[in-house]
Amino acid sequence: MTARRRGILLVALAAVVALVAGAVLLARTGRDRGPAAAGTVPPGRISSWAYQLQGYAGGRLDQVAAGPYQLAVIDLARDAHADYFRAEEIRAVQRTGKRVLAYFEIGSIEDFRPEYPALRRDAGDLIANEWRDWPGEYFVRYWDERWWDRVLRARLDQALAAGFDGAYLDTPLAYEQLDPGYAEGRDRTALGAAMAALIARISAYAKARRPGFLVVPQNSPELRRFAGYTAAIDGIAMEELFFLATDGPCTQDWCAENLADTRALRDAGKFVLSVDYATRPADIRSACRHYRTERFAGTVTVLALDRLTPPCT
Repeated sequence: MTARRRGILLVALAAVVALVAGAVLLARTGRDRGPAAAGTVPPGRISSWAYQLQGYAGGRLDQVAAGPYQLAVIDLARDAHADYFRAEEIRAVQRTGKRVLAYFEIGSIEDFRPEYPALRRDAGDLIANEWRDWPGEYFVRYWDERWWDRVLRARLDQALAAGFDGAYLDTPLAYEQLDPGYAEGRDRTALGAAMAALIARISAYAKARRPGFLVVPQNSPELRRFAGYTAAIDGIAMEELFFLATDGPCTQDWCAENLADTRALRDAGKFVLSVDYATRPADIRSACRHYRTERFAGTVTVLALDRLTPPCT
């Protein structure tokens, strides 16, 4: 359940400029951005991270760059719509020793994203049921080649062109939430296999163009049971392992199942970015203790993901 933004204005001119600049940059930089900045922590040793998808002061990343974090996850687009972060902005954050991951969805689409109008008009059958938890967001037939051609490949190209260190892939859980009427006869196992295959495809595409590009899906750690999935990812991001939004202890059976699968991925050599939504000081301290015990990189923040919060101490 990642917080989403609504009511963001179209910035068409900025989108054109950003896309053209990105294409030029990708042509100039080739396959690899080069060595990490001095002081950059290897992914497996990351202990603190920031997660902010909106509310950037002045539309800039200055606060992210100045923050005491080793990794930051930000939206691929500055306004969550069509004004994409530029390569020089990402480099400025990286020069502080941080890795920067680009957030975007792979199993759903929000109605304010730039691809949505044309997708609804020309390939409306790709769009499936609305996510009741997030009005205006729709699951998609993510296994359809048109989803790759029209949306995902362009998002990856944009992240590569802007020099992000990797991609933070939200909504793998679409395989569980997709209405069966849109599944074209696939059961949940087949839908899970298709999602695992999509993530492996994303990984192969990005790493062929930039070796070392990090692939980090959010949630659905049970996908590790499908062939090729674990090898394709570098880390796993997990929401609400210890506290449900907001300040509610995670005690349901699925909480324990998620934790067990996350531990298995950690033990397979994948780094873990854990995020819990809590505001009470005692709950924040508790979550931070869990992160230390589990050897997870953790952050405790607000559901809106519209501000930076202090790292665990």
